[in-house]
Amino acid sequence: MTDKVVPIRSPSPKTRDYAERLRTLLEACQRAVVFTGAGISTESGIPDFRSPGGIWSKFKPIDFSDFISSAHARRESWRLKFMLDEDMQKAEPNLGHRAISKLVGEGVVSHVITQNVDGLHQRAGVPEEKMIELHGNTTYAHCLDCGQRYDLGLIKANFERDESLPVCDHCDGLVKTATISFGQAMPEKEMIKAQAASVGCDLFIAIGSSLVVYPAAGFPAIAKRSGARLVIINREATDLDGLADLVIHDEIGSVLSQATGTG
Repeated sequence: MTDKVVPIRSPSPKTRDYAERLRTLLEACQRAVVFTGAGISTESGIPDFRSPGGIWSKFKPIDFSDFISSAHARRESWRLKFMLDEDMQKAEPNLGHRAISKLVGEGVVSHVITQNVDGLHQRAGVPEEKMIELHGNTTYAHCLDCGQRYDLGLIKANFERDESLPVCDHCDGLVKTATISFGQAMPEKEMIKAQAASVGCDLFIAIGSSLVVYPAAGFPAIAKRSGARLVIINREATDLDGLADLVIHDEIGSVLSQATGTG
């Protein structure tokens, strides 16, 4: 089920032009915010969830209410999680992730808002305090009641032994991967931080997102209404392309590495 990593070819004249225009905007801005979706991670070989042929077209997602009420649903959820982890664990940060990390390190980008759950931005060097993960993180688990964090290694070992379900050893609450499931409320703290970052920036760069999943997809428009310039980098057209100051339909890693001088 592993997707092939998209090869990064030598940049075309079109890519170089896009990169130069993006570099000009980056050099002129005071505070940029980056917003990323699945498209940046598919270049690391992680399959998309929502597109045709993506993960949710092959496997039925477990609704949050079912996870809470049914031990059977919890077992199905953990079984699917560990199966999909085979792709996640092979993935490495790509040129796009490294370029964004460079911009954060240089102080150009104040925050990275992401719909992704793979932790590749952090592995590329973006500090946790600069990350706003709207859909959570699949690289660890936590208790739904007290928030205690758990490593996945022991959970996986116990589950593979006898499909035992994890329970919090602090409060006996249910333990779940730290991702936002279908039917689960968006994390209030992260939504507030993302709103503030969007309002406070003067350049908003949406990367690898179809911009159709709300409320997360509303942040580019919020930034634009607040006076920021808007850049959209995505292989396909989005409904917000008409709002953007610069629209780039090209390979993400190639454009970002050219624009930032990242090797």
